[in-house]
Amino acid sequence: MADPRTDTAFPVGLDDIRSAAALLDGVIRKTPVHHSRALTDLTGGPVWLKCENLQRTGSFKIRGAYTRLARLPEEQCRSGVVAASAGNHAQGVALAARLLGIGATVFMPEGAAIPKVHATRGYGAAVELVGETIEQSLAAAREFAERTGAVLIHPFDHPDVIAGQGTVGLEILEQVPDVRTVLIATGGGGLLGGVAAAVKAGRPDVHVVGVQAAGAAAWPASLDRGAPTPLDSMRTIADGIAVGMPGEITYRQVAALVDEFVTVGEDALSRALLHCLERAKLLVEPAGAAPIAALLGEPRRWETPAVAVLSGGNVDPLVLLHVIQHGMASAARYLSLRVRVGDRPGALAELLRQVARLGANVIDIEHSRISGTVPMGDVDVALSLETRGPDHCRELVEALRDAGHRVTAVGGPDR
Repeated sequence: MADPRTDTAFPVGLDDIRSAAALLDGVIRKTPVHHSRALTDLTGGPVWLKCENLQRTGSFKIRGAYTRLARLPEEQCRSGVVAASAGNHAQGVALAARLLGIGATVFMPEGAAIPKVHATRGYGAAVELVGETIEQSLAAAREFAERTGAVLIHPFDHPDVIAGQGTVGLEILEQVPDVRTVLIATGGGGLLGGVAAAVKAGRPDVHVVGVQAAGAAAWPASLDRGAPTPLDSMRTIADGIAVGMPGEITYRQVAALVDEFVTVGEDALSRALLHCLERAKLLVEPAGAAPIAALLGEPRRWETPAVAVLSGGNVDPLVLLHVIQHGMASAARYLSLRVRVGDRPGALAELLRQVARLGANVIDIEHSRISGTVPMGDVDVALSLETRGPDHCRELVEALRDAGHRVTAVGGPDR
């Protein structure tokens, strides 16, 4: 493992990050760390949440964006800057440009979340909606830069950006000096590479873990092959870390300093977001919840005290609703049943009283007696229930069957 205090094999070291911290003083918030009692109980040791979801613009991106823009020569500032982003980087660049008096244009995919588009415009940037993917938006941003002379601000692959993001690591060491493990959601690698450099310069024994969405995990394959390697496809709800290939600069940084990578699935991301809402009272986007997903999935894997970096909290309300529902379903907090009862007055009311006594909450109900598959004299009742978890789901099914009902679980742990 390289030593960021002495090794020059990677682009950004401790001095670069300290310089960025001085530049950012008074610009960014020193975000708090919250102790997680629930995760501490689960892991057997202290777990702290570094709340970059409470940073200005709702994510860590302002750190790198401001550092990059503040160091532009004056003649380049006059030409303005341009960026491509689906959300967090866009807002970071827009605010940094406004604070520094630099004109900014941001290209976003046509399907970008409306709140993120409005927020980016609210920070003063001109927004152009181009293409269906971030790659198409980036191509448009590059063409704009060539045509106008505007400086393209890459979301991660630049030393100034990495140094700015690395200031998160300086704060972690100050706030949790006995930290043993740091878990960081990872897309392009700017935050991960910067934090790794800052943390290992002061504490080389700290274990740094990059966490990726399984549907957009470019780092493991790239590290195996020894060079940035593109993914053939990506699919994940964690759009903030959906990056198809590491950058050339971030690859050198991360390969030299990061100890381990893990991946988490979509169900795990949904459950992690729900955990943050219910147990930590924090709104975190799916990408920002990835370290929590890793801890929930393997709570005894890493040494504590551990710090999980919640990298952002910008999530579209409609996406949030979907993810919460998905998280509850994956945690067996929903149960869908089809129950056959006798077609007689009061049978449905009796069934619902039984469900209530068993402690379940009815979300939806469908009562059908007209079907080719239902015998004369019977009725099918489709129930969607809110439950307390897998054990409660099994108890419900068993109790209803013991009461003489014919029960089929069509959604939940007893499918």
